[in-house]
Amino acid sequence: MLNIYVPKPRGLVRIELDEQRQIPAEALWIDLLEPTVEEEKLVESALRVDVPTREEMKEIETSNRLYEDHGALYMTATVAAQLDTDRPVSTAITFILCGGRLVTNRYISTKPFQHFATYAETHPATCQNALSILAGLIEALTERIADILERVGGDLDNVSGNIFARHGNGTPTSRDLRSMIERIGFNGELNSKARESLVSLGRLLMFAQQSGNIEMHGEQRDRFRSISRDVVSLSDHASFLGSKVSFLLEATLGLINVEQSNIIKIFSVAAVLFLPPTLIASIYGMNFHLLPNLPGHYSNFLFSIALMIGSMGITYALFKRKGWL
Repeated sequence: MLNIYVPKPRGLVRIELDEQRQIPAEALWIDLLEPTVEEEKLVESALRVDVPTREEMKEIETSNRLYEDHGALYMTATVAAQLDTDRPVSTAITFILCGGRLVTNRYISTKPFQHFATYAETHPATCQNALSILAGLIEALTERIADILERVGGDLDNVSGNIFARHGNGTPTSRDLRSMIERIGFNGELNSKARESLVSLGRLLMFAQQSGNIEMHGEQRDRFRSISRDVVSLSDHASFLGSKVSFLLEATLGLINVEQSNIIKIFSVAAVLFLPPTLIASIYGMNFHLLPNLPGHYSNFLFSIALMIGSMGITYALFKRKGWL
């Protein structure tokens, strides 16, 4: 899909291609969303740029993501997408600045782009030139990541409260530790993708500010610096959340080990409690005539039962005294 935006007095307006399928000269932002080969060739021939393919956008080397070519700036950032679903992904988005225009190439629809396009329709100050559009898009991406980090932090606080919550008598509450591990893992995945996006956007902002092919005025340079500070601050917060995810995961696994140890302890105590009665029952089950209180119809049975109960009581009292129960 090829989206062309031109500035109007009331804001940025999306237009369709004319019958000659030519990009108008007043277009400031050309957005390629899952473009076809024909759309890529149309943009390349009209703006004299080389639109990178999906495979080229996946390159992780900085030299392949941030570079200048024939006066045009090519900047590819890794951005988290589909963050409201149970399967968030990381996608590459390329920003190309050339001839006072901005070209974006992406292969997945993201909410920040939609929100910025809607906002720019009624705010002409945000679309004065290609640099202001680029700054607005990066701000939208940063705000989206900030919302995700806030959501992750709130959910981790709830998980922490459930893990370490206690009743009034000081005993831990019942909890589904498996579901907590799943929640912690999902939040850790979200936080990881958000931090990856922030690092990538930080490199892009640094490259744009240091480039000699971009003429930034004082206000624009201050805006880019402000966005860079926000990105750094959010990166630090994402690092803190990553540490919290690790702590909660280790705490949850520790609680699982404690509960398993308690279960094994119960079985061990039960085995020890029933060991003396089992021994007595085995002895009185032997076919001998010299056992105590053997004669009589009920004396042998009652005496053996008394020995079993007494041995269990002595073992239980010993365990209580030692503090093992």
